[in-house]
Amino acid sequence: MKRKKITVFILSILLTICTLIGVSFSKYNSLEFIYHEFLNFILLFSILFFLFYKVIYSIYTILDMKEEKKGKPKIRNNRWISLFENRPIFVSFIILLIGWSIYIIAFYPAIMSFDPSFQILQYFGIDNKYSYYSVLLDKNMIITNHHPVIHTLLLGTCVKIGLLFHSTNLGLFLYSILQITFLAFTLSYTISYMKKINISFQYRLLCLGIYTFIPVFPFYAMTPLKDVFFCCFMILYIIKITEYVTSKQYEFFPMLILSIFIMLFRNNGFHILLLSIPFLLIIKSKNRKKIAFHFLVVIVFFFSYHHIILPYFKVTPSSPREVLSVPFQQTARYVSKYEKEVTEKEREAIDKILGYDTLKYRYHPEKADDVKNKFNPHSTKQDMKDYFNIWLEQFKKHPLTYLEATLNNTYGYYYPFTSDWYIYTKYNKVLKEHHFDYHYNKLDYLRFFFIIFGVIFPFLPIVGLFVNIGFSTWILFFMISYLIYLKKYKNILSYLPSILILLVCFVSPVNTYFRYMLPNIFAMPTMIAIFLNTIKK
Repeated sequence: MKRKKITVFILSILLTICTLIGVSFSKYNSLEFIYHEFLNFILLFSILFFLFYKVIYSIYTILDMKEEKKGKPKIRNNRWISLFENRPIFVSFIILLIGWSIYIIAFYPAIMSFDPSFQILQYFGIDNKYSYYSVLLDKNMIITNHHPVIHTLLLGTCVKIGLLFHSTNLGLFLYSILQITFLAFTLSYTISYMKKINISFQYRLLCLGIYTFIPVFPFYAMTPLKDVFFCCFMILYIIKITEYVTSKQYEFFPMLILSIFIMLFRNNGFHILLLSIPFLLIIKSKNRKKIAFHFLVVIVFFFSYHHIILPYFKVTPSSPREVLSVPFQQTARYVSKYEKEVTEKEREAIDKILGYDTLKYRYHPEKADDVKNKFNPHSTKQDMKDYFNIWLEQFKKHPLTYLEATLNNTYGYYYPFTSDWYIYTKYNKVLKEHHFDYHYNKLDYLRFFFIIFGVIFPFLPIVGLFVNIGFSTWILFFMISYLIYLKKYKNILSYLPSILILLVCFVSPVNTYFRYMLPNIFAMPTMIAIFLNTIKK
């Protein structure tokens, strides 16, 4: 009982803090609610903590009382249920394709956002904004690793095949077919895995319904983003980690292949592997040598790919600005608030990196793009060193400003009462402007209906929470806290990739950006199934 109260207390405190930070920044873009409305803050803190404690304690108690049912639950058997039970991957795959088909027809050939459009321009050697973010190794090779090269090549090759038949749309649809197929297969595999670990028929059917009817799945199936493939690999990676945790059977080659694709389809995929694979060594098994070798291969592959293979083909690495959103936002907020305190030396150091004169006007509290887009690609190592020296000095003067800059740019990832950056709906003219004949069909009314449905879905009661970034983080926190309460520490490893994805979001350039959390959102039904299976044992 004491252990239960302590874990509930800690989780309640955590969720209360998350909520109050969200309230303050969504209202004031600062911690002003906390230090200027202190009495209101204390009152709201007390109320929220009391509510969280009661609700969480009640859920803990319900889970404690729930005993594993003996035998399989009775299900009225018929031909369709038997087929679903016996061939879960095949049946789920077909149902998903049927359910998504109306979206596929409406948004044929693909929903093109800006990033994949610029990737296609890169593939065909057409100058675009990414050509100027870095100093190109070769002016004749404008493909950079800002977006993963393998995804740019895959997307560009599909379009090139379509152009052989004089149709950009055909090429884009070829890519859509590949992505739709892989996503549908991955989600179908999760249904099969749930059956393997004895998750109830009702829950599996519910998950299939979620995959089929919640619009985020078909929308992203039709949007050619690197994140969709990466999301699929992460779901499979979570399942493989869970299988090792529960059975101590380490499938070396599947894990290695997954690791390679995780690194190839997201530039930060390596860091997720780097921080997750070593934790598998804490489980005592005969597979430690395999895991250590796997870890070594991952490191060797990453450095060989980025420092030998890509430079050999004159592919320019991604700009350093991509990993500097946090300090850049902190500097921009400092300048916007304390411009009069900035010395000439500080001004010169910042100007060499970010362009000082317009910096305070470019600062957006929840989006670093306007700040980092002015990063000087010709800056030297000494320029960067000088900048970080200034950055450190300014931090010492106003540390709270730095904290606020970071919280302002991240609070949506753990605060469920905000929603933004959900789906891509606007027609993108980038390809059209460069003479690629990309266009939708004449079913405007059908697209309009689905766009409206997609836009309002996050605000629908209960079901809208499925695509709520902050709420998914709360579920993750809850599952981990309950496993700590049960002393099932090794089972927390199943959620380590999701924790790391969340941490990556904390250093990302945009607050509450849905596609950054896509792996966690799409993997949540599977992670809940893993949780339910764990607490039964």
